[in-house]
Amino acid sequence: MKFNTKTIHAGVHPDPSTGAIMTPIFQTSTYVQNAPGDHKGYEYARTQNPTRQVLEANVAALEEGKYGIAFGSGLAALDAIMKLLEAGDEVIATNDLYGGSYRLMTAIYGKLGIKSTFVDLTDPEVLKEHLNEKTKLVWLETPTNPLLRILDIRRLVDIAHEAGVMVCVDNTFASPYLQQPLTLGSDLVLHSATKYLGGHSDVVLGIVATSSEALAERLYYIQNASGGVPGPQDCFLVIRGIKTLHVRMQRACENAAKIVAFLQEHPNVDRIIYPGLPSHPNHDIAKRQMKDFGAMVSFDLKGEDPEAGLRVLQNTKLFALAESLGGVESLISLPAAMTHASIPREDRLASGLTDTLIRMSVGIEDVEDLIADLKQALSH
Repeated sequence: MKFNTKTIHAGVHPDPSTGAIMTPIFQTSTYVQNAPGDHKGYEYARTQNPTRQVLEANVAALEEGKYGIAFGSGLAALDAIMKLLEAGDEVIATNDLYGGSYRLMTAIYGKLGIKSTFVDLTDPEVLKEHLNEKTKLVWLETPTNPLLRILDIRRLVDIAHEAGVMVCVDNTFASPYLQQPLTLGSDLVLHSATKYLGGHSDVVLGIVATSSEALAERLYYIQNASGGVPGPQDCFLVIRGIKTLHVRMQRACENAAKIVAFLQEHPNVDRIIYPGLPSHPNHDIAKRQMKDFGAMVSFDLKGEDPEAGLRVLQNTKLFALAESLGGVESLISLPAAMTHASIPREDRLASGLTDTLIRMSVGIEDVEDLIADLKQALSH
């Protein structure tokens, strides 16, 4: 079964009791048993829910994995992965990553004795310098957030595995439409399904996929024991969103490429960060590793006016000023003041994230309208 067909059919079957073609929303907290332990495979909805299981199977198939484990949010999914570790263990993470991931690793798990080190991993050989006997997890984002660096997953996995270290890739920015980290050797892949998988800015959910039975069993245990599960309505919304993932991603990527071409010609635009540009330092890796270059674009403005970026954000009409990404509508944000505000300023600047960097999540509107909106906003 090819990818586009999987988005609609993988793990999804008509309801056997009614023939309903859409997965029902099993809005129940518990299940009737014939006798203690004698049931139809379901006991309590925190532990098992048929709607959630369809979503988990669907995403696992899209990632070419065997198991999916869903959580209440992307951060809840990361929290579960961190619970695979113990006090004294260490994490090596890319230094350009979602601010919420940084906060969870440092402010929460740092106090529990799990140390996280943040490193620029665009040169995979750098990983060797930081691995030690305490390292238990390498955490990758690619494309990174918000500087859109591309990490060589296969090479980083090879280096980590040589040292006996587990690797997880946050695949939120790419979605399984663009890349499948498990096929490149990653042990785990994580999605904030709030973004491209859901695709309509109407749900918060996270999911992990893996082909490791041992890791899946541990994560299912944590899922049940910690209770950070999504509700069936949210699972239904993501199942529905995934059915159009391929067509949404194709259109969004096409729009992003055209918008980048416009920005390249605009006199007020300075640095443009987009993996599809031949000038991007990781362009060749992106060509090899990804099906297309994504729909995220970051850029800086020329000049030294610190308010210039804010004026652009306040004057767009179609690009909505909001956090998040991956919806059908286009969004624009200032990461330093929004999604990455929890990262200390000196750390942001050291990683290349300026106070004025603008990040766009390009949607699926008519691209001519999006370009016209940016053109008028950049003129203020």
